[in-house]
Amino acid sequence: LKWFLFHFILSGQLSITGLLEMIDTFDRPGRAFADETFARAGTFASAFEDQPGKRLPKAGAYAEAGVGHARAEWSVFDAEAKGPNASAGATASLTSADAFARAEVGSASATAGPVKVKVGLGFDTGVSLGPGGVEAKVLGTGISFGRKMGISLFGNEFEVKLW
Repeated sequence: LKWFLFHFILSGQLSITGLLEMIDTFDRPGRAFADETFARAGTFASAFEDQPGKRLPKAGAYAEAGVGHARAEWSVFDAEAKGPNASAGATASLTSADAFARAEVGSASATAGPVKVKVGLGFDTGVSLGPGGVEAKVLGTGISFGRKMGISLFGNEFEVKLW
Protein backbone atom coordinates (compact mmCIF):
# COMPACT_ATOMS: atom_id res chain seq x y z
CA LEU A 1 0.00 0.00 0.00
CA LYS A 2 2.83 2.41 0.80
CA TRP A 3 4.36 1.73 -2.65
CA PHE A 4 0.95 2.36 -4.23
CA LEU A 5 0.62 5.73 -2.48
CA PHE A 6 4.21 6.69 -3.32
CA HIS A 7 3.73 5.80 -7.02
CA PHE A 8 0.52 7.82 -7.38
CA ILE A 9 1.92 10.81 -5.50
CA LEU A 10 4.95 10.89 -7.81
CA SER A 11 2.86 10.50 -10.95
CA GLY A 12 0.49 13.31 -9.87
CA GLN A 13 -2.58 11.09 -10.24
CA LEU A 14 -3.85 11.53 -6.68
CA SER A 15 -5.64 14.70 -5.52
CA ILE A 16 -4.50 16.62 -2.48
CA THR A 17 -7.90 16.03 -0.87
CA GLY A 18 -7.85 12.33 -1.73
CA LEU A 19 -4.27 12.04 -0.52
CA LEU A 20 -5.12 13.70 2.80
CA GLU A 21 -8.04 11.32 3.32
CA MET A 22 -5.85 8.28 2.49
CA ILE A 23 -3.06 9.55 4.79
CA ASP A 24 -5.66 9.76 7.56
CA THR A 25 -6.61 6.06 7.18
CA PHE A 26 -3.82 4.11 5.41
CA ASP A 27 -2.67 2.47 8.66
CA ARG A 28 -6.15 1.99 10.13
CA PRO A 29 -6.24 -1.44 11.78
CA GLY A 30 -8.86 -3.96 10.75
CA ARG A 31 -12.05 -4.11 12.77
CA ALA A 32 -15.59 -5.34 12.30
CA PHE A 33 -18.79 -5.07 14.30
CA ALA A 34 -22.52 -5.72 14.08
CA ASP A 35 -25.37 -4.19 16.10
CA GLU A 36 -28.98 -5.37 16.20
CA THR A 37 -30.18 -1.91 17.22
CA PHE A 38 -28.23 1.29 17.67
CA ALA A 39 -28.69 4.81 18.97
CA ARG A 40 -25.73 7.17 19.19
CA ALA A 41 -25.25 10.90 19.57
CA GLY A 42 -22.25 13.02 20.30
CA THR A 43 -19.69 15.57 19.33
CA PHE A 44 -16.09 15.14 18.25
CA ALA A 45 -13.00 17.22 17.66
CA SER A 46 -9.53 16.04 16.74
CA ALA A 47 -6.38 17.38 15.15
CA PHE A 48 -2.80 16.33 14.57
CA GLU A 49 -2.94 13.16 16.68
CA ASP A 50 -0.82 10.29 15.40
CA GLN A 51 -3.79 7.92 15.19
CA PRO A 52 -5.85 6.73 12.22
CA GLY A 53 -8.76 9.10 11.58
CA LYS A 54 -7.38 11.82 13.88
CA ARG A 55 -4.48 13.31 11.90
CA LEU A 56 -6.47 15.98 10.06
CA PRO A 57 -8.34 18.73 11.94
CA LYS A 58 -12.09 18.07 12.12
CA ALA A 59 -15.02 18.73 14.42
CA GLY A 60 -18.70 17.89 14.33
CA ALA A 61 -21.88 16.68 15.95
CA TYR A 62 -24.19 13.79 15.05
CA ALA A 63 -27.20 11.74 16.14
CA GLU A 64 -28.34 8.42 14.66
CA ALA A 65 -30.63 5.51 15.46
CA GLY A 66 -31.67 2.39 13.63
CA VAL A 67 -32.13 -1.36 13.40
CA GLY A 68 -29.31 -3.50 12.05
CA HIS A 69 -25.81 -2.15 11.37
CA ALA A 70 -22.71 -4.07 10.31
CA ARG A 71 -19.35 -2.58 9.33
CA ALA A 72 -15.87 -3.83 8.49
CA GLU A 73 -12.86 -1.60 7.84
CA TRP A 74 -9.18 -1.92 7.19
CA SER A 75 -6.76 0.69 5.85
CA VAL A 76 -8.46 2.62 2.99
CA PHE A 77 -11.13 -0.09 2.54
CA ASP A 78 -14.52 -0.43 4.22
CA ALA A 79 -17.89 -2.12 3.79
CA GLU A 80 -21.12 -1.32 5.61
CA ALA A 81 -24.75 -2.47 5.71
CA LYS A 82 -27.62 -0.79 7.55
CA GLY A 83 -31.28 -1.58 8.09
CA PRO A 84 -33.90 1.10 8.68
CA ASN A 85 -32.24 4.16 10.24
CA ALA A 86 -32.30 7.93 10.59
CA SER A 87 -29.45 10.35 11.28
CA ALA A 88 -28.44 13.99 11.22
CA GLY A 89 -25.12 15.75 11.59
CA ALA A 90 -22.73 18.53 10.73
CA THR A 91 -18.95 18.40 10.22
CA ALA A 92 -16.19 20.88 9.50
CA SER A 93 -12.73 19.70 8.46
CA LEU A 94 -9.61 20.79 6.67
CA THR A 95 -11.15 19.73 3.35
CA SER A 96 -14.90 20.48 3.66
CA ALA A 97 -17.93 21.53 5.67
CA ASP A 98 -21.22 19.67 5.51
CA ALA A 99 -24.66 19.35 7.07
CA PHE A 100 -27.15 16.56 6.38
CA ALA A 101 -30.26 14.68 7.46
CA ARG A 102 -30.82 11.09 6.33
CA ALA A 103 -33.55 8.47 6.53
CA GLU A 104 -32.93 5.05 4.96
CA VAL A 105 -35.01 1.93 4.52
CA GLY A 106 -31.72 0.07 4.13
CA SER A 107 -28.33 0.32 2.41
CA ALA A 108 -25.05 -1.44 1.66
CA SER A 109 -21.83 0.34 0.67
CA ALA A 110 -18.21 -0.43 -0.13
CA THR A 111 -15.20 1.87 -0.43
CA ALA A 112 -11.77 1.12 -1.90
CA GLY A 113 -9.55 4.20 -1.72
CA PRO A 114 -11.05 6.81 -4.05
CA VAL A 115 -14.05 4.71 -5.28
CA LYS A 116 -17.32 4.29 -3.37
CA VAL A 117 -20.51 2.45 -4.33
CA LYS A 118 -23.73 2.44 -2.28
CA VAL A 119 -27.05 0.70 -2.99
CA GLY A 120 -30.24 1.06 -1.01
CA LEU A 121 -33.32 3.17 -0.55
CA GLY A 122 -32.62 6.43 1.25
CA PHE A 123 -33.67 10.04 1.43
CA ASP A 124 -30.55 12.10 2.19
CA THR A 125 -30.92 15.85 2.24
CA GLY A 126 -27.93 18.12 2.75
CA VAL A 127 -24.97 19.98 1.35
CA SER A 128 -21.18 19.70 1.45
CA LEU A 129 -18.84 22.51 0.40
CA GLY A 130 -15.07 22.57 0.08
CA PRO A 131 -12.19 23.71 -2.09
CA GLY A 132 -12.49 20.49 -4.07
CA GLY A 133 -16.15 20.87 -5.03
CA VAL A 134 -19.75 20.80 -3.93
CA GLU A 135 -22.29 18.09 -3.18
CA ALA A 136 -26.04 18.61 -2.84
CA LYS A 137 -28.85 16.13 -2.26
CA VAL A 138 -32.58 16.45 -1.81
CA LEU A 139 -34.58 13.36 -0.81
CA GLY A 140 -31.72 11.04 -1.81
CA THR A 141 -31.18 12.48 -5.28
CA GLY A 142 -28.27 14.75 -6.13
CA ILE A 143 -24.80 15.25 -7.52
CA SER A 144 -21.20 15.73 -6.45
CA PHE A 145 -19.17 17.98 -8.69
CA GLY A 146 -15.47 18.82 -8.43
CA ARG A 147 -12.64 16.56 -7.36
CA LYS A 148 -15.29 14.08 -6.23
CA MET A 149 -17.67 13.26 -9.07
CA GLY A 150 -20.82 11.37 -8.19
CA ILE A 151 -24.49 10.84 -8.73
CA SER A 152 -27.21 9.73 -6.31
CA LEU A 153 -30.71 8.50 -7.02
CA PHE A 154 -32.95 7.72 -4.01
CA GLY A 155 -30.04 6.45 -1.93
CA ASN A 156 -28.12 4.61 -4.67
CA GLU A 157 -24.75 6.29 -5.18
CA PHE A 158 -21.61 6.02 -7.25
CA GLU A 159 -18.67 8.36 -6.71
CA VAL A 160 -15.04 8.61 -7.74
CA LYS A 161 -12.46 10.93 -6.25
CA LEU A 162 -10.44 12.37 -9.14
CA TRP A 163 -6.96 13.86 -9.28
